[in-house]
Amino acid sequence: MKEDFLHYVWQYKKFDFSNLTTVAGELLTITNSGSYLQQAGPDFFNAQIVIDNQKWAGNIEIHIKSSDWYLHHHEKDSNYDSVVLHVVWEHDSPIFRKDNTEIPTLELKKFVPNDILENYNSLTSPKSWINCENQIATVDNFIVTNWRERLFFERLERKAIPIAQFLLDTENDWEAVLFCVLAKNFGLNTNGEIFLKIAKSIPFSVVRKESFEVENLESVLFGMADLFPVEVQDNYTKALKSRFEYISQKHQLKKIIVEPVQFFKHRPDNFPTIRLAQLALLYHKEQNLFSKIIAATTLNELYQLFEISTSDYWCSHYQFDKVSPKRQKRFSKSFIDLLVLNTIAPLQFAYAKSQGKELAEAVVELLREIAAEKNVIVEKFSNFGIKSKNAFETQSLLQLKNEYCNRGKCLQCAVGIQLLKA
Repeated sequence: MKEDFLHYVWQYKKFDFSNLTTVAGELLTITNSGSYLQQAGPDFFNAQIVIDNQKWAGNIEIHIKSSDWYLHHHEKDSNYDSVVLHVVWEHDSPIFRKDNTEIPTLELKKFVPNDILENYNSLTSPKSWINCENQIATVDNFIVTNWRERLFFERLERKAIPIAQFLLDTENDWEAVLFCVLAKNFGLNTNGEIFLKIAKSIPFSVVRKESFEVENLESVLFGMADLFPVEVQDNYTKALKSRFEYISQKHQLKKIIVEPVQFFKHRPDNFPTIRLAQLALLYHKEQNLFSKIIAATTLNELYQLFEISTSDYWCSHYQFDKVSPKRQKRFSKSFIDLLVLNTIAPLQFAYAKSQGKELAEAVVELLREIAAEKNVIVEKFSNFGIKSKNAFETQSLLQLKNEYCNRGKCLQCAVGIQLLKA
């Protein structure tokens, strides 16, 4: 038994209202069960009740046992002074206010139907992967579809949170924000945080001023990443190092200490050297990149915008001083899809929100153009009957698994709530 079950029972009134009494035998009528705000303080705010013909307005606190009131030290918290009813599953101790008057208590287990409890126990009993794995495919498709759309926007909102912080850090410079989030995603999971630290250490005014020569941008990115080799340097490497020394002095760049970027377990096309070289060429070729990204409404427009390779040196190198067969190192469509999922869609969403505009449907349509992601979570849901046709749908499943299933929040999930009604 968990408190969230009692919250569910109280919020959705899944108990017998007809003959309620407090543990003291007083007649109890619930006029308004209150608002479930899920914030600090009592569980339900602004409730209205009647106890033995006396009307009360205030808050409701819910616990498994009455004694949890003292276990949680509510007697010392003034936020709980306005509690007019203590709702518990099991009454094991009287609870008193600061003025020594007893708080009325409702013991719910006397009024909850057995089928509700059985459904709850069936849902929350241990399973191999998620609580509802044996039942999720039976839930009405309309409910699942609407819930997945809400989950998608929850995930999008979560991705937009760091963007809002970057905006504050850059004094509302959206181009600088884009540079930071792009750098992070160019680094993928392994080097993303390192690339982000590097990007944040370079004032975007420097990127703007030095973008007329790709070698200047490369020198800054490689220099701040501490990627220049100490010995055995070819002419290009020596020239870049020299440029970095000049540019860093010119702009008073402060080199930060970052952990070494990782090459291990990366395919050569994902080496940090290649990704930084691509980032440099992108900002060399595309002026006002942020405006172009915000204006893009289709996946093809973004594919064209990111039709980027590297400078000539990196066409025949993966690392400094090590020549490799010459080939163009362009972004794959799958990599651009990742940028759309993790950078472009959240950025478009955050920007529209900052402008007071509605962009929801446009973002959904963009992600519907991207093929369904392939990962363990998506595959598992598919095995349990929940299929995905595109990235919009797979993103919703990632949110469902990570934020609800993994946290046991079945009673805050539309699927879980529907199964309890079965």
